[in-house]
Amino acid sequence: MSNIQSIERQNLTVIKIGTGVLTRESDGQLDLESLLHLVDAVATLMKSGYPCVMVSSGAVGAGISGLDLDAYPLDIATRQACAAIGQSRLMHNYQSLFSNFGLDVAQLLLTSGDLEKSGRRDSVLSTLEVLLAHKSIIPIINENDCVSIKEISFGDNDMLSANVAGLLKAQRLILLTSVDGLHRPGTTEIIDEVTDISKVKDFARDDSGKFSIGGMSSKLSAVEFAISQGVETIIANGRSTINIAELIKGNGRGTRFKI
Repeated sequence: MSNIQSIERQNLTVIKIGTGVLTRESDGQLDLESLLHLVDAVATLMKSGYPCVMVSSGAVGAGISGLDLDAYPLDIATRQACAAIGQSRLMHNYQSLFSNFGLDVAQLLLTSGDLEKSGRRDSVLSTLEVLLAHKSIIPIINENDCVSIKEISFGDNDMLSANVAGLLKAQRLILLTSVDGLHRPGTTEIIDEVTDISKVKDFARDDSGKFSIGGMSSKLSAVEFAISQGVETIIANGRSTINIAELIKGNGRGTRFKI
């Protein structure tokens, strides 16, 4: 068993950041203030001894302005073109912001097949283990939207993050979205803790924005998979970045799904 497997994974957190957190609802362009707060929060965790892997959406949203669109495109080809424009914009900003904290970034663009076929899955795992062994590197994963249509059609990287968390045997997965957590039907009350996901799967409602996809339904599907892999999962508001450190400690505001 590698050192990463025996030690680092005890504290390893996979943080999935949704498009609605990274882009402005008004025009779909990158929200640099939100991005800065997120980078600050993740860098603080890394410096405090909590290794992190990020699964970042936002490439399609970041590329929308490049094609002069005023909403999320409906056809796959245009979404992929937006991703081709937006991915470089997104990673440029991550690299620039993390460098202020003495951290470097490593980009991994994956397709569903990379995590479903054993040889490719092992290769992804080996790459991530090498990256995690370097304390000054933060791996940032996104679906390879330019060649893959499965995740770009539904899910906004939710299931990808659950697969990555399961692959790494992470201690926790945090799904950062534009809401505080899972609401009880017909109310604004947030459910703090769920011990049986089958009892809340029908609570999902469509809360995706015009510049994003993947509402609560896709998140609950990802949660169910992560839980099956032994990974505690939390849905929380990515705009409240001060909350992230509290979630790591077992506190904070959000919905925690217990294994």
